Order: sequence, then structure tokens, then C-alpha cells
Amino acid sequence: MKCVLVALVLALFGAPAVAADYPTPKTGEWVARDFKFHTGEVMPELKLAYTTVGEPSGQPVLVLHGTTGSAASMLTTTFAGELFGAGQPLDATRYYIIIPDSIGHGKSSKPSDGLKAKFPKYNYADMVDAQYRLVKEGLGINHLRLVIGNSMGGMHTWLWGVKYPDFMDALAPMASQPTAMASRNWMMRRLIIDSVRNDPDWKGGDYTTQPKAFRTAAVFYNIATNGGTLAHQKAAPTREAADKLLDQRLAALPGADANDYLYQWESSGDYDPSPGLEGIKASVLVINAADDERNPPETGVTAAALKRIKDVRLFLIPASEETRGHGTTGMAKFYKQPLADLLQAAK
Repeated sequence: MKCVLVALVLALFGAPAVAADYPTPKTGEWVARDFKFHTGEVMPELKLAYTTVGEPSGQPVLVLHGTTGSAASMLTTTFAGELFGAGQPLDATRYYIIIPDSIGHGKSSKPSDGLKAKFPKYNYADMVDAQYRLVKEGLGINHLRLVIGNSMGGMHTWLWGVKYPDFMDALAPMASQPTAMASRNWMMRRLIIDSVRNDPDWKGGDYTTQPKAFRTAAVFYNIATNGGTLAHQKAAPTREAADKLLDQRLAALPGADANDYLYQWESSGDYDPSPGLEGIKASVLVINAADDERNPPETGVTAAALKRIKDVRLFLIPASEETRGHGTTGMAKFYKQPLADLLQAAK
């Protein structure tokens, strides 16, 4: 599936033109045998696709993508191009960068492979357990220097710290909160879920042509919770410009599948790492944006939660016409130095 989030962001703000200067990414697949989901369902063979940058002799770093994305969505010039090159914080001549396609995403096992709505119901804990098995069993890695993730990947990063506290030196959760899924973030996600389930063309997941409602709901959610208020005003200062922009974003979903979407968004419903925050042992750098629509800092919930973690720092990116709300952390230029400082200090 084409990375919807990247497509929408590029449609809004334009694609960078310069290629990144880092080693050529390599792709692979590994099969987790008899994978047990939180529901008790067991999949005899769960395919997990992944991309690596650098050589296995480097210090291993796990990079985790957002909802509807894949490893490819982390290989942009604004993220990988700012981090993976020579002399950059995650210099791929020093680090071995591992980017999995999470369950239900990219080339990993997902409903649209054939099982449709009969695919096992997965949640974020299942996705993290699959990543752990890929890293430990599939790649033979027993310890990570860093786990870093964006949006859903940021929430996965929090779960890594709680579920596997001895497995990494440092954590960098981005565009996320270490608290239960709730408020506008969940209400907007449920609108996508309900739009799929209530569309008569969905037919319980057995459709032959894609239901139309989920596309409108997906774009609605992305405009409402991503992109930044100041950036949207700059990009669409007139109704004509706004209509043009909206049409571009609606057209940027050619490969999306309704069942995949339903599972991807519903999987976040029971996310809540907060009971285990005191058990995090890694050094933590929280990277959020002041204009993040899904994780607004003014609620105070993140600030309160961080008081329960031993070694933590919050880096809040100020809002501007350059930032993109929830999408801001896709631009590593804003936090390259704090990330480098984290890696230098973490033990």
C-alpha cells in the first residue's frame, strides 16, 4: 500500500528534490512462526518485512513508522536525509538502522493479503512483540542502542520501553504521549473506523470494490489532526486554494484498502503504556511539537506522565509557518542536535 501519510504531506507541501547521502537501503522478509495475538488467535506464519540501512556490524537502531506508513515512509529527505548521512546523528556508517513494516502495514502480513476481515485483530502490543521477535530471532540482535519512532511509531517506542526495558540504551518517542488513547485523537480515529463499518459497500469486509466513505474520512482526519494551523493558512489562504489542496489530498489515496485502514486505526484503541512508566530504564528524549493537533501539550498530560520516568527530557518544537503540526517530527532538522546529545549521553 502506498504510504498515505507521506502522499498527503507531499501533496500539501511539495516533495523535496535532493537525494539523501547515505548507504543504499536493503529490504528483507522474515516469518514469525506461530505468532500469538493478544486475542489468543495464532497465525502459523506472520510475514514481517523490513528495511535496513548500514551494516550489521554497526550499533543497532530501531526506527518505527506511523499509521498507514511503512519503512519507505521513513526514508524521506526530511528524516533519513537529515539523520542517516555521514556525520549526522544516525550516521549509517556507524549505526545499523532497522525499519520494520509493522503488522498490517507495507509488505508485512495484512488483511488485504487475502484474509480480509478474518485477519486476526491486532493491537499495538502485538505490533511491538512482532518487532521484538524480528529483531531478536530474525536478525539475532540482543540489544539496541536506540528505539526511535514517529506518531504510531512513537507510541510503539513507549511500549518498547515498558515491555522490554533492558533491551535498549535510549528511547526517542516522537509525536506521541505516554498516556491512554483518548480525547479528540480517539474520537477522530473512531470516525474512520465507523465510516468503514457503516458503509454498505463494505459488506463485512468482503467487498470487491473499495468502499468510498473511508477515503473521505481518512482525509478529513488528516486535515483535522495534521499539517499545522499556520502552515495550512499559508498553503491555502483562499477558498480556491483550499479546494485545490483538498482535491489533491483526496486524489492521493490510490492504493489504500478499507480493511487495512480499519485494522490500522482500530489497533490503537487500547494503547496505554502509563502503568509501566516507572519501569523504563533507558534514557528518554521525548520529541513533540507545540502545534501537534493529536497530542496538544496544553492538556498537561504528557508533562505529568514524564515526572514518573527516571531519565527523561522533553524537547518541544515551537510552532511556526515551517512546522506541520502532528507532521512536524517528520522533519529531523528541528531536533538533530538534541538527538545527537541523547546518543552521546546515554549509557
